[in-house]
Amino acid sequence: MTGIGELREVHLFAALDDGDLGWLAAEGRRLLLADGDVLFEDGETARHFYVLLDGELLITKVVDGREHVLGRHSARVARQVAREPSQRPAHDDKPAAAHQFTGELPLLVGGGYLAKATAVGPTTLLAYDKPSFLEILRRCPQVCQVLLPVLAWRIHSYEAHAGRRAMLEGLGTLTAGLVHELNNPVAAISRSAAELGGAVRELSDWVLRWGGTSLPRQREVVDAVLARAAEHEHSNRTRDAFAAAELGDAVRDWLDARGVTGLDGLDVVLADHDVTPDVLAEVERAVGPEVLEAAVGYLGLTLYSRSLVKDVSEAGRRISALLGSTKAYANLDRAPEQVVDLTEGLEATLTMQSRRLTGVRVRRDYADLPPLRVYPSELNQVWTNLVDNAVDAMGGTGELCVSTKLEAHHAVVEIRDSGPGIPPDVLPLLFQPFFTTKDIGQGTGLGLHLSHDIISQRHNGSIDVTSVPGDTRFTVRLPLMT
Repeated sequence: MTGIGELREVHLFAALDDGDLGWLAAEGRRLLLADGDVLFEDGETARHFYVLLDGELLITKVVDGREHVLGRHSARVARQVAREPSQRPAHDDKPAAAHQFTGELPLLVGGGYLAKATAVGPTTLLAYDKPSFLEILRRCPQVCQVLLPVLAWRIHSYEAHAGRRAMLEGLGTLTAGLVHELNNPVAAISRSAAELGGAVRELSDWVLRWGGTSLPRQREVVDAVLARAAEHEHSNRTRDAFAAAELGDAVRDWLDARGVTGLDGLDVVLADHDVTPDVLAEVERAVGPEVLEAAVGYLGLTLYSRSLVKDVSEAGRRISALLGSTKAYANLDRAPEQVVDLTEGLEATLTMQSRRLTGVRVRRDYADLPPLRVYPSELNQVWTNLVDNAVDAMGGTGELCVSTKLEAHHAVVEIRDSGPGIPPDVLPLLFQPFFTTKDIGQGTGLGLHLSHDIISQRHNGSIDVTSVPGDTRFTVRLPLMT
């Protein structure tokens, strides 16, 4: 049986008279938990408000398969801080009363518990069902004076925790995306550099042979072919694979017919640079059959070495572009508030998310927007969240459309997906804290809420959503600079 004196040690009830305390003692159901007993599970339908009389509760939440500790409720700490406020750790802003009750938020807003509560050591609680809890608030207004500030602190604390997690997820996305995108250019540089070493050594031999047997006018003809091949390379003209294979075979046949040997693989190089049998015949007429092999060897190895250098250069440019996208995404070396091009942030986000977008068709429709003064890192967090949600909704396959436009005095960003849509009864709840349509352990329920705060509070803008099957649109409006 719970005594009045025991309840008076609970900060939530400290201002109540003996009559109210007696009613509370009779109304509550006393629970005794052993070490490791689970009081409630994350997502379990909330049916009780709990008051901690003795012991400790560990509050955890599983997110993306990993269990995170959100906090601890300790009756001992609550009593100690209430008696000696100076004993509170400097970094701890948790109200003493917050240690002594849990479960109020889901009972007030409906739904399930927001985390898992587990007893640490022997733990004693009082459980009040929902009607009793609501009667406490009606009958004992002094309770509200303690409960509401704690409720506000908990929501803020949970948002801060989710914000830190979002930042870490953003860094994880950044790292994973960068590693994924760097794989190809780094591999290209390694491969081309290895081949270039051998090609340069072989080219040196052909240069000596060609230089020792050719005349100036003959070198002029070969140099002219090299110049035309460079023009062909810069023009980016391409032919289909079948035509390219046919041309390579024709070059090989032409060389074989003239007994030109020792040039394995250069037939493909020559064909790729539009050095056709007609061009080779032009070289043959200029140099004669005696030095034809030296001319073709020098010509082919020079073009091959140039191609490898070009591959390394293009891979280097790709790496530079990726580092630029990374810098734009993370806004390194920039002030928190910056005048930026929205398209730059959107493109950086898509680049960093490219691994997740492998099975998704991405369409872009960008208008010519003026620069905006924004907090770019926070906006990129919003774009990342909206793209993530869209990919999840589509199950990793479908069409994602990212567009911008001018609308009155606002820049408008729209992120649209071809997923199954959001039910009409869910739409009004999307931006509420702790609401999620994902399975337990797959989300915090704060991503869209935080995005809404970033857009509306930090940027004085708005974010809206419309949805029908096959067409879900999140529309962000940001005021133009005045």
